[in-house]
Amino acid sequence: MTTVILAAGYATRMYPLTENFPKPLLEVGGKTVLDRLMEDIDRIDAIKRHVVVSNSRYLPHFKEWAERSDYDKEITLLSDGSTENENRLGAVRDILFAIEEEGLDEDLMVLAADNLLDFSLAGFVDFFCEKRATSIMRHREPSLERLQRTGVITIDGDGRVLLMEEKPREPKSSWAVPPFYIYKREDLPLIREAIAEGCSTDAPGSFIAYLAPKRPVYAHLMEGTRWDIGSVESYERVKREFGE
Repeated sequence: MTTVILAAGYATRMYPLTENFPKPLLEVGGKTVLDRLMEDIDRIDAIKRHVVVSNSRYLPHFKEWAERSDYDKEITLLSDGSTENENRLGAVRDILFAIEEEGLDEDLMVLAADNLLDFSLAGFVDFFCEKRATSIMRHREPSLERLQRTGVITIDGDGRVLLMEEKPREPKSSWAVPPFYIYKREDLPLIREAIAEGCSTDAPGSFIAYLAPKRPVYAHLMEGTRWDIGSVESYERVKREFGE
């Protein structure tokens, strides 16, 4: 299994803090957000290497980060060629770019690089290995406003995804989907097919919405708390709450 870490966004809501600096390399409690993620996934036996997808503007910062890093698994840095928010590829195209650039032909764990977790992703990998099918995470979200800003799924009694919608105006459940995915190797060719058929490419969950009616997709119950850094205010809040 290879991890593809999505870090090519421009975090415009956090300007000027991130205007020339990548959000995943901001520090929380003395460590970068990305390092807190890497320290966990680098210890998972099933994962053999990491691919970090950045953009042209932020790539030098990630190169400096990689040079001072000391992880067991190989880290490959890629630039998707974009230079500003207006010409970004979007998450789904970045996944396809990583697959084609590196010739990836194995199960992929795809992660957004700007989230903090108080639990290990090892249980998610175990869930995938048990199901042997593309897998996502789910958690209960009581806020209608937040459900309208994220992916929302309906599932059957076995946790199989029946429907996924990105940012629905009228959510059909309270199961929200954080940006963590494990794609089964056999499902990877459908990413190009999805894009060709008009699948939205901005949010990574858009591909799951396309895939779920065609192939088995299962939803693992999130085992702890996730902090999403989306604004300067949320970053300051995360620094306080995560520290506590």
